[in-house]
Amino acid sequence: MTTLLLTGATGLVGSRLLPRLVEDGYACRALVRGDVALPPGATGVRGDLADPDTLRAAVDGVDAVVHLAAVFRTQDEDAIWRANRDGTRNLIAAVKEHAPGARFVMSSTGNVYNADATRPALETDECSPTAAYGASKVAAEQLLRDSGLTWAVLRLPFVYGEGDGHLASIQTLAPQFGLHPAQSYAVAHHRDIAAAVRLALTGVMDGRIANVTDGSPVTIYEMARLAGHPIEGSAEPLTNPWFGHLDGTLLRELGFTPSVPTIHTAARDGIL
Repeated sequence: MTTLLLTGATGLVGSRLLPRLVEDGYACRALVRGDVALPPGATGVRGDLADPDTLRAAVDGVDAVVHLAAVFRTQDEDAIWRANRDGTRNLIAAVKEHAPGARFVMSSTGNVYNADATRPALETDECSPTAAYGASKVAAEQLLRDSGLTWAVLRLPFVYGEGDGHLASIQTLAPQFGLHPAQSYAVAHHRDIAAAVRLALTGVMDGRIANVTDGSPVTIYEMARLAGHPIEGSAEPLTNPWFGHLDGTLLRELGFTPSVPTIHTAARDGIL
């Protein structure tokens, strides 16, 4: 049985991915900082990415690491860098010392791409984001690429589904971040995030960065409406219309096919 460590196991994505990995037959360890409820078959291991000394027990002897843990929605930029860059550095060091043969799959974000894109973002595009979250994830990606480990990076879109509350948050996020109602973003359902991780764990993505998307971008206006919390529209010009769009060709060429092809399919099937 393959032993796997998952970080970020209690987060929006991790809490839905972990039971799927258990069901797939992985012996799953979840890095946790306290007593938390985990699905049957998963084992919590106490540790903190900020404290390298606590990571040995989590990584010792694992065959794979899926690194989801990240800090995003905070005004504390130092906290973002500590978690996303420095925490990743600590985890990489622990894996290199105690499980050097492990496959390391890291989640990144479509926010790494530059806002003034002229088409959907490709994995080969130059990335120089100005916001701390995107910049810290670019730095973390580079640490992994330079690590000498067997690695893969998944750049995730707006993830939704299964009552996670992410769509419902648009009502608050839109005014908070000044999002234009017509701005559209690449999206993917939790089922397909799990499918992308499964694919990466097979090794076909080794040494690659890949965008994850269902290929059907959704506007902020539509997201809010689907969540049952409509927002006002706008006739103001839309700046940077391609920001948030991801080209998913590479992952499809590697064998990925979304099982939830559009957000409207999810709404029809009752899995928003």
